[in-house]
Amino acid sequence: MEQKTILAVDCGTQSLRTILFSQKGEVLARIQIEYEPYFCKHPGWAEQDPELYWNSLIKACHKLKQLNSKLFESIAGVGVTTQRASMVNVDEKGVPLRPAIIWLDQRRSKPVWGQKVPLNIGLNILGLKKKIDGIQSQGKCNWIMQNQPEIWEKTHKYLQISGFLNHRLTGNFADSVASQIGHIPFCYKKHLWAKKHQLARKLFPIEKDKLPILVPPGEILGRISTTASQQSGIKKGIPVIACGSDKGCETLGAGVVNSEMASLSFGTTATVQTLSEKYVEPIKYLPAYPASVPGFYNPEVEIFRGFWMITWFKKEFAHKEVSLAKKKGIPAEEVLNQCLERTQPGAMGLIVQPYWGPGLDHPDAKGAMIGFGDVHTKDHVYRAVIEGLGFALWEGLEKIQGKTRIKIEKAAVSGGASQSDEICRITADIFNLPMVKGQTHETSGLGAAILVARGLGWFSSIDEAVGNMVHMKKIFEPNQKHVQIYKALYSRVYAKMYGALEPLYSQIRDITGYPK
Repeated sequence: MEQKTILAVDCGTQSLRTILFSQKGEVLARIQIEYEPYFCKHPGWAEQDPELYWNSLIKACHKLKQLNSKLFESIAGVGVTTQRASMVNVDEKGVPLRPAIIWLDQRRSKPVWGQKVPLNIGLNILGLKKKIDGIQSQGKCNWIMQNQPEIWEKTHKYLQISGFLNHRLTGNFADSVASQIGHIPFCYKKHLWAKKHQLARKLFPIEKDKLPILVPPGEILGRISTTASQQSGIKKGIPVIACGSDKGCETLGAGVVNSEMASLSFGTTATVQTLSEKYVEPIKYLPAYPASVPGFYNPEVEIFRGFWMITWFKKEFAHKEVSLAKKKGIPAEEVLNQCLERTQPGAMGLIVQPYWGPGLDHPDAKGAMIGFGDVHTKDHVYRAVIEGLGFALWEGLEKIQGKTRIKIEKAAVSGGASQSDEICRITADIFNLPMVKGQTHETSGLGAAILVARGLGWFSSIDEAVGNMVHMKKIFEPNQKHVQIYKALYSRVYAKMYGALEPLYSQIRDITGYPK
């Protein structure tokens, strides 16, 4: 009997991957096309040509077919998962009208709602004006309407990267409910486009006819078109299944199908996510995102540019380790593990707070490293960075548990840095929870494959699909001796750092003019 395969397309910030999965969740073949994450015409901007994503998909499919023709010809279904909050303006034919504005972009628009005198005064009295203005100023749709009105006038659809790729594959302007994350008029509680009277529609006033059709995850949103088949090599008529955002699919691919388990993503943006039947906001005005499990929510706290700090460390301090890793043909993180092995929990009193940018609950945040002494080496700095990220993720989980009132019993780790067993061990000690790691680090792709398998009817439920396709490789149990050290450092030092330093952050900005 011919083995049927699933094609998962995982379009990230720095690369696109096409992955062939078996019905058992095994990675059968994989192609990665790397590219520059963005180009920057002005300071703080981050844009990318949407055609780069489509051309990378085509290139990856051709290479995948060339190297694995039998497996490629056996594709039964396709699923797309992509970076979040990265938007594309297209015309009636799906042709981009301008570069995509991706999630790293920091430009701001003028507020569009709440400026009339009675409402303005009311928001000020309630202490909401600054927050509401800040949220809507992040809407890139608002910036385009204000600065490029001719582009907005020509815009037929305003799409996530996932919606753009789904249209190229099927010809349908349709996207998954679980991909709608960003500054758009989406009702996160109802999983529908917001109605006229709802706040999201007022803050991001996109015309309803400019938005795609929403399809629940795990359902067919279209089939491979003739044009897409000719360009990609995928057979015409193959179903394309609605999936979800990269983080949402990562949570599913990590095996999180109940509310007692958390998902930790050790990626460019580090996140802690859980699965919830109820809508809760872990931080006020930060919505619980639509989960890849239909009808559920993913409460999440993120650390902006989280494990990007490893990239920063390698660039600034670890040239020797990076060079050695290249010679050995292994990831630099494997060599950097030695920095962690040579140091003890607590990094001899060196503590990092990895707030690389402001957040809803930390509006004036900057990064901080305290406790320097002449005993500290490069090894201690690296360990302090990893421990700081662990503390920040634990802080996020505390917020989520406080709102859901559900105690997390274990956590799944995924993302690039999860390939380091030492980082996983440190995180287990900080959280005082078992950390489980799957057999593949292609967790987002696996989450998409699970949804495709369910959509094809291979399994009767998401739970059954996860049970058959997610396989654990390792479990990291906490070391109680280390747990006590981290517990004390977190509660007595880390948790008090922002409050102590926040007035100084404001002074730094006033004196130096940075950040603006």
